[in-house]
Amino acid sequence: MPEPASLDALPEYDASAARRAAAHERRRAALDDRKRSFLRMVSHELRTPLNAVIGFSEILSRELYGPLGSPQYREYAEIVHDSGLKLLKLVNQIVEIARLEGHVTDLDLGPEGLDEAIEDAIEQLKGEIAQRQVTVTVPGSGALPAVMADSRGLRTMLGNLLQNAITHSPVGGEVCIFVQALPGGVVEISIADQGLGVEPEELPRLLKPFEQGGSTLTRTSEGAGLGLPIVDLLARAMHGALRLTSRPGAGLTAQLSLPEG
Repeated sequence: MPEPASLDALPEYDASAARRAAAHERRRAALDDRKRSFLRMVSHELRTPLNAVIGFSEILSRELYGPLGSPQYREYAEIVHDSGLKLLKLVNQIVEIARLEGHVTDLDLGPEGLDEAIEDAIEQLKGEIAQRQVTVTVPGSGALPAVMADSRGLRTMLGNLLQNAITHSPVGGEVCIFVQALPGGVVEISIADQGLGVEPEELPRLLKPFEQGGSTLTRTSEGAGLGLPIVDLLARAMHGALRLTSRPGAGLTAQLSLPEG
């Protein structure tokens, strides 16, 4: 008959350690709440005046209440309007980066159809697509698989990747969105452009906030370099991953992997 285990061999319940762990968890939750409150405040205080600038400058540029007089006034109002839109986009991206890096973003994961999500991303960027005369092709469109993702976050990722591809494509170029189901319940979304590409050793830098391809002296695209880092952080928050492949003269391909829905 086996001997009963010695009391010394039994694991001890450390009540003080449990209390410390519970107190730490409460402090962390309180800190997260303060972060969320701060980000909501910053978002509101920055977006509210920007929306006023954008709205009123649009009224002026369209001369909705009568002519402004000198044509230069209309031109200036259009510049103010466009600048306001760019600044609002930058504010939105900075707030999104802060949320993701602070782990205070709220994601609602569920099955999301890629056909509809990709169509929404293309529709949002139809102006830029037309301006650069870029053709966007989606092989297998209409029968694409679903992924487990947050609806808004998925569209943000697709929009950022597609916009990056359009921006770096030559005028009249082609952007291809290729989707395939991989073994292990993973769906890979590849977005490839025909741009100049970058050196492979430069790719990790593109996933850091405020970085862009090319040197500050040679790059021609606008933006703060937040699109790809946002995609990277969102993908990880949704149990996925982002991988970039490129070489000079061969364009850039962004491969977004997400769990199958």
